[in-house]
Order: sequence, then C-alpha cells, then structure tokens
Amino acid sequence: MRARWWVLAGWASVGALAVARAGRVPERLDVRGGSLQVTEASHVDAMLATRFRQNIGETFLVLVSGPESFTGGHPRQLLDALCTALAREPYVREVTWFGSARDSTLLSADRRTAVALVTLSVARADSVLKLVIPIRMALRRALAAFPEGARYRAIVTGDTPLERDMLTVTTEDVARSERRLLPVAAAILFIACGSLAGAALPLAVGFLAIAVALAIVDVLAGLVPMSIYVLNVATMIGLGVGIDYSLLMLRRFREELEREVAVDQAIVRTVATAGSTVATSGLCVAVGFAGLLFTPLVETRSIGIGGLVVVAVAVALALTLLPALLAVLGTRVMRRGARESRLAAPRPASERALWQRWARALARRPGLAFAAGGLTLACLTAPIAWLRVGLPARHWWPSQTEAGEGLDLLARIGGAGYVQPVRIVVDWPDSGGSAVGFGALRGLRALSDSLRVDPRVREVRSLVDLRAGMSLLEYLLWYSDLTAVRARGAAALDLFLSADGRATRLDVVLADTTSLLSAMDVVRRARRLAAAPPPSLARARIFVGGYVAQNVDFQDDLLGRLPLLAGVIFGATALMLGLVFRSVLIPLKAILLNALSVGATLGLIVLVFQRGSNGTEAIFVAVPVLVFAVVFGLSMDYEVFLLSRVKEAFDLSGDNERATIEGLSATAGVITAAALLMIAVFGAFALARVLVIRLLGFGLAVAVLLDATVIRLVLVPAVMQLAGRWNWWPGVRRLP
Repeated sequence: MRARWWVLAGWASVGALAVARAGRVPERLDVRGGSLQVTEASHVDAMLATRFRQNIGETFLVLVSGPESFTGGHPRQLLDALCTALAREPYVREVTWFGSARDSTLLSADRRTAVALVTLSVARADSVLKLVIPIRMALRRALAAFPEGARYRAIVTGDTPLERDMLTVTTEDVARSERRLLPVAAAILFIACGSLAGAALPLAVGFLAIAVALAIVDVLAGLVPMSIYVLNVATMIGLGVGIDYSLLMLRRFREELEREVAVDQAIVRTVATAGSTVATSGLCVAVGFAGLLFTPLVETRSIGIGGLVVVAVAVALALTLLPALLAVLGTRVMRRGARESRLAAPRPASERALWQRWARALARRPGLAFAAGGLTLACLTAPIAWLRVGLPARHWWPSQTEAGEGLDLLARIGGAGYVQPVRIVVDWPDSGGSAVGFGALRGLRALSDSLRVDPRVREVRSLVDLRAGMSLLEYLLWYSDLTAVRARGAAALDLFLSADGRATRLDVVLADTTSLLSAMDVVRRARRLAAAPPPSLARARIFVGGYVAQNVDFQDDLLGRLPLLAGVIFGATALMLGLVFRSVLIPLKAILLNALSVGATLGLIVLVFQRGSNGTEAIFVAVPVLVFAVVFGLSMDYEVFLLSRVKEAFDLSGDNERATIEGLSATAGVITAAALLMIAVFGAFALARVLVIRLLGFGLAVAVLLDATVIRLVLVPAVMQLAGRWNWWPGVRRLP
C-alpha cells in the first residue's frame, strides 16, 4: 500500500522490457524436440554426424505441378530450368530430377507432377532449418522468370521443411488465439465484474504474465533446450491462471468494500485471505508442472519449465501489481450503483442466494449427490480402456502448410516414405572390419531382403541396393576401387559408407499406405532383426534410428518414468494440502477426485480424437502425461479456492455443514466465472493446427468444465458433508 507507485513503476519497466524481448522467442525455441537421454535412435544420429562425410546433408523434396505432362515441350523446359536454378545455389550439392536421371518414378502417373530431390551440402540441423525459406524463395524467383510460370506450383517438403512450417504455424496460432480471446474474455469479465475497470485488471495481469514469462523463457532457451510448444502453454496457462487469480482477489476485495470497509483495509484483508489462497493454489499448480521436470523429453520438460515460470509470474503479479492497482482505482472496480452506497450489488441478493439453495440441497442428500457425480465421471472415464499410445495415424503434420500439403501430394502420387525413412547403421567396431568386404556385403543383402519382405516397406536403399539386378560378386568388384566409385557417384557412396569404411547406412523407405503408427511396428521388427542378425553380420553392431525410431525410444522411456511422475505429484500435493488445511482426509480426497477428473478427461480425448470419425487411431505419448500433470495441477486451483473459504467459515463457527454451505455459496460464483474464462482460453487452442496443442487445449477445456461443475459443485461438497468434522482431523482434536 505504501509503495504502490514504486510497485507500478517497477512492473511497468519489467513489462516494457519483456514485451521487447518476447517477440524473438520463437526463433530461439527447438522445433525438433526428442529425448534428452542417450537412446538407440540418438546414437544413430550421432554416428551419422561424426562417422559419415559432412559435405552431404539432408535431401529436400520439391514437387512441381502443372496443367500438362512434364515429359516434353514447355513443361519439360520449365522443370529443367527450375532444377538448374536450384543446382546453382551455393548450399545445394546435387539435384536429381526426371531430366537428369531419366527415372520415371520421379513423375506421377499422369506425368503432371514431377519430384526433384535436392541434396544439401550442409548437415547441421540448425543450418538446414535456415535453408528452407531460401530454397522456397529461389523456386519462386525461377517460376516468376519463366513464361507462363503462374500456371505451375512448386512445393518444398521434407523432414526439416515440415519442422520449419510447424514453427511458423505454432507462432501464428498463438497470435491468432490471443486475438480471438481478447474480446471473449473482456465480455465475460465485464459481465462478471460489472465495471470496465474491474474487467480490465484481470486481462492486464494475464497478458503481462505471458509477456514476462516468455521473456524469461528467452533467457532459459540459451541455457537448456526449450521446445516450441512452450509458446502455446505459456499463453494458455498464463492467461488462464492470471485471470483466475486476479478474479479471486478482485471478488474478495469487492466483498470487503461491500461491508463498508475502507479501501486500504479492504486491500489488507484481501491479500491476507484471497492472497493466501492464490499463493497456495500457485504452489499446487506448480507441483503438476514440476513433475514434468522428471520426464526425459525436450517437449514435456520444456512445458514443465514454462509452466513453472508463468505460474510464478502470475502469482507474483496477483500479490504485488494487483493490490497496487486496487489501491489506485479503489471503489471504481465495484459494480455500477454500488460505489456511492457501498451496499451489496444485486449479486449477493440473487446469485449468492441461488448458490446457497444449491448448497443446502446438497447438504440434504449428500449420498445421492456423491453417487450421481461419481457415476458421471465413471462413464466418462470408461473409454480410457481403448487408449492406444503411439504416433497418430492421421493429422500429425498440419496439412494447411506448404510442407504438409507436399506430404499429402506425395502420398497421393507415391513416395511419402522417402521423407522420413527408418535409418539403420551397421558398424564393424574391429579395426580390421570393412563394410565392403564380401562377408559384410552378403550380410547386408540378407538384412536388406529381410526388411524388404515386410509389406509395409516400399524399398530398402543401401550399398547392395544401388543398382537393380547386380550380384554380390559384382558389388565386391565394384567396391574394390572406392576411388573410382566415388568419382562416378560420390554422393551415393558418401551417403551409405562412413569415411573410415567400417560403417554403412540402410534407409528403409516405408510404403505410402504405412501410417506413422504402423511405422512404429516396422521399427520394432527391424530391432528384432538387428538382435538376431544374419551370421555374416555377427561381428557387427546394428542400430535402428530415424524419426519414427526416436518416437519409439522416448515413448518407452516416458512411460517408464510415469510412476515416478505420479508419485512426485501425488506426494507433494498431499503434503502441501495436509500442511495448509491441517487435515489427512482433505488431501486424500483431493487426490482421488482430481485423479477421476484426469481419467474422465483422457476418456473424452480417446472418444473424440482416437475413436471419432476419421480419428487418429492413437494418442501421442506426451498427451496423456501432459494432461495428467497439467490437469492435476490446475484442478487444485478450484479445490483450494473452495476449501479455503470452507476452512475460514469453519474456524469461525466450528460447524462443518454450515461452513461447507457458506464456502460453496461464497465461491461458486467466482469459480463459475473463472471456469468460463479458462474454457474460453483452452477452447481457443483446441482449434490449433498442431495436433498436440489441439489435444491439450481440448483436454484442458474439458477438465476445467468437469472440475468446475461435477467435482467442485457436486462431489467435493457432498464428500465434505458426508465426512463431517473428520474433514479437519487431526487439526481439530475434538470429534463426535
């Protein structure tokens, strides 16, 4: 109160710096993600980066579509001109297209779509990511310079272009969601608060929490890998809890003013009561995010760090900036008509009476309310029995992007499997081992044949598959002079043979009908083959990697960490609630009901996304983990809001039934308003183009809806009534 202007000036300075810095965060975030642990797939990546020549990098796929066949005439001239222009770029090592290779597989069946393979001369992941836009610009320039170029379309896709577009889409979705949310949140807050000043305060706290949190994330991104998903989570959680906490503080401040308390004293009481609730709630939410720090994925750990940061900032703003603003605005945050009289506005006369009647009805039939609420959650949880964890069979890559559109086009004309092949590295650790000896070539042929018989595999590319119909003896003679082979085709040799000649690479290209979910089974089969290799490869070590294998590795790792994650969250939550409310039953009840909330949320995700029309067939492994941690933390928000008022009333009266009725009637209104805002925030992100964010947004919106209705307005008061004074044991010694 005494330092209100210093507090405002300090936060204004922090906000200005944060806004200036937050804008550059997307470029510093990690698009690729993956496991932080050393896995088999990461070992393959390391071997490819250190053992193989680095003057050959990733291959981008360029798809050129037009109204006529590319086999001759002007279309053929345009295709040749485009590919020649790309080949002149300094970062391009080689361009392969129909005109250079005379390979009809680089044309679609109707010959009106051509595929060009652009092999880069750089291999560093960050350097490749920066080349996506230059290659696209080079294509646009070449098309614009050609007569009738407007009739043709050139699309760049591939592993890194998909990730680059994911970065763009994520950034755009965050900005779009914020624009959509502002008027919706303002309208809900104006209805809930009854004044422009009251509605503006929670919005200011929410958006400032986002800006400050992103500025801190920008600093942290220079120290640890931070996933692009932290953008969405910081925005969702920052706006949600920032508004939640502000609304709780504001509602309590107005209650104090309605009792004809002076503004200064009202602020002191607000911080002492609602402020304590906000601090406790923030700690409970932070526990959920802290549990994610024990996970091995860049994505989940980044969300944990981002969530901790944004919740800490939101709590700090609610306990410092908001009281300073209330001190300046005073009674202007009250409803119109209540400022002069300082009497209760219509809310206590109508809204609070409505919730009192509801609370008294629950008190008369707590057993029936408990049975009805429990049955509802049990029915919603039932679909979790169908949960299948894995890479989704559909909708994983945003199809509205250029790279996603290219992937869909490749799937239609054939060749989508070339974008993300399963990569196998065969290594001979002995100093005398050679990947081009007769025994090695015979073993590679046997391994290649075993992989190729799988109907989910389109083709295997390796040292023994470069030329169709070539015998092992011919390959042995051919590789006897590596210098001559490199002179004839250095790119192919460098791609499949390590610099020291003791390791080789096989690319398993999946069939177009093979989904990402099925591809995970292909990886598992390849690893079974590697564990029991052909006799000629008995002295070699075989490792399976690639994009799909990375997902298999960190899925197994993440699911293995789930018991630890659950134990940390359950234990820390129980300890905090037990200490705050001096009770054994309350934390146990909170954990049980929140677990039911998580189960019902996952059940609805399975029903809508996995089993729904054109469903994904599987749920990405990070989604159940994130839903568990984040929903469990956020559910404690309303738990603490409600129980704090119940405890406050119980301390005054010692009557559990009366305290439960008073606590519910006092908080039901603010919980409902806060829940509407949370649902609007999370619902906006349920419309995102990135599937993980869409699943998370939907899950959080559903969880808040269930938590604010079935759990907080039915099950919690029913259990409180059934347990009686045992709710407060051992804090209250004298029990009936």
